[in-house]
Amino acid sequence: MVERSEAESKPSDQFVQSLARGLAVVRAFDADHQEMTLSEVAARTALTRATARRFLHTLVELGYVRTDGRVFALTPLVLQLGYAYLSGQRLPELAQPILEELSHRNGESTSLAILDGTDIVYLTRIHTRRIMTVGISPGTRFPAHATSMGRVLLADLPAADLDEYFARADLTPLTPRTLTSREAIEAELARIREAGYAVVDQELEVGLRSVAVPVRGADGRTAAAINIALSARLDDGTDRDAEVARIVPQLHAAAASISEAARAVGAA
Repeated sequence: MVERSEAESKPSDQFVQSLARGLAVVRAFDADHQEMTLSEVAARTALTRATARRFLHTLVELGYVRTDGRVFALTPLVLQLGYAYLSGQRLPELAQPILEELSHRNGESTSLAILDGTDIVYLTRIHTRRIMTVGISPGTRFPAHATSMGRVLLADLPAADLDEYFARADLTPLTPRTLTSREAIEAELARIREAGYAVVDQELEVGLRSVAVPVRGADGRTAAAINIALSARLDDGTDRDAEVARIVPQLHAAAASISEAARAVGAA
C-alpha cells in the first residue's frame, strides 16, 4: 500500500483530497508495479474500485497513464511532473562534470542523490557498465536504509529527524545482507560519522558494493551525497579494504569540488 503522507493523515482546511488521491494513484506505480489492474491500484492506494477507476481514467485522458482495457501503466509524460523540480536544481548541473571525471578515472558508475522522506532520490547518474538489474536515472528512488548515499544522508540528521525517519521507514530486507534493525543501522551511522564515508556491501542488490561520502553546503551540513558503484567481485576482506581506501579520497575530493562550485554560485 502507498504510504500516506502527514498531510493526508492530518489535512488542513486548505487540503484538496481529490488531488491527494490522484497523486497517490500515480505514486502507486513503481519498479515492482509497472503495470497494474484496477483492483491492484485500488488495493495499493486504499481507494474503492469506483474511486480508483475515476482517477485512472482521468489520468488516461490527460496522457499520464495508458491502458489496454485491463491493465494500467504510466506513460513518459509523467516525467514532466518531476522535471520542473529537477531542472531547477543547480547541484546536478554543477556535479555532472565532476562525477564524469571520477567515473572515467575509475571506470565505474557515479551518482548524486538527496534524501526525500525515507528514500533517496537520484539527481545525477553517470553510467559505465551495468551492475544493477534495475536501471537508474534522475528521479529513481531507493530505500535510504539499504544504500550508501542514504546512510551518509541519515548519519547527518538531527536526532529528532532520525527518530521520525525510523518511525516511518519500512526496513524491509532487499537481500540477505540488508541491515533491518534500528540498532544495527544506528551503529553503522555512528561509524559513518566517525569515518566520513559509508560502504554498503550487497545490501541493496546482490553483487553490488557502493561507497558514498557527503556533499556539504555552505553551512557545513550535508546537502547531498555522491557515490561510486562497484561490482562485489572481490570476496577477500583485504582486497575490499584496499579498494575502499583507494576510492574514498577520490570521492572526498569530488565532493569538495562540488561544494566549492555550489558555494560559488550560491546553489548550496
